Amino acid sequence: MAAVSRELRYERIGAAAVLTIDRPGRRNAVDGATAELFRRGLQDFESDGEARVLVLTGAGGEAFCAGADLKALDLDVDHPEGPMGPTRLTPSKPAIAAVDGWCLAGGVELALWCDLRIATPGSTFGLFERRWGVPLVDGGTQRLPRVVGMGRALELILTGRPVDAEEAHRIGLVNEVAAPGEHLGRALELAERIAAFPQETMLADRRAAIEGFGLPLADGLALEHRLGREVLEVAARGAARFAAGEGRHGEGV
Repeated sequence: MAAVSRELRYERIGAAAVLTIDRPGRRNAVDGATAELFRRGLQDFESDGEARVLVLTGAGGEAFCAGADLKALDLDVDHPEGPMGPTRLTPSKPAIAAVDGWCLAGGVELALWCDLRIATPGSTFGLFERRWGVPLVDGGTQRLPRVVGMGRALELILTGRPVDAEEAHRIGLVNEVAAPGEHLGRALELAERIAAFPQETMLADRRAAIEGFGLPLADGLALEHRLGREVLEVAARGAARFAAGEGRHGEGV
């Protein structure tokens, strides 16, 4: 399955749905049309039962995404799903950002929208909108502290300074630094690994972690219990396979 547009490409590669922002002439900055295609892309991903992981990336080799297109200035700040796309929604399945080059302003917010981030050594992150008086309205103020901690998040939000890939990895903004040009391939490898696990229990654990973050401990434990109970049948089948000899000594992990 593949859908091609001037602004954003959607294609299925194995178990992954790959969304590619395709505006290299604008450093993959997002305008209103691209944001709408992003929303549709998420809908296509959610409705495709065989697409188990979403991979978000940018075309051209210079930028993942430089944020909102400040020349177009046509994003809908009041859109219920988010200005730059579905940034006020949480996908029901995992998402990975494959970053190469500039990841700036709203581009950082798009990367944070994903569960995991893989970057090349030459990538640079930064909330550069600080320089122009533009606010973070695509989830950055909420997701960045959850990823790197409040102290570090406030530093990056207040200063808008650039962060190279090595530092991004060190502070947890990036999960992995891949070899130059290998960011997408590595994201697809990780997507296939995630897709190979029993999905019900993995998705329940993911949901418990995301929705439980920030809850009082007792409430978070109750959520974990409720979601875990719903997939106990799957867990029982997995335990039976292990007891029969599968997966010993880390095999299959």
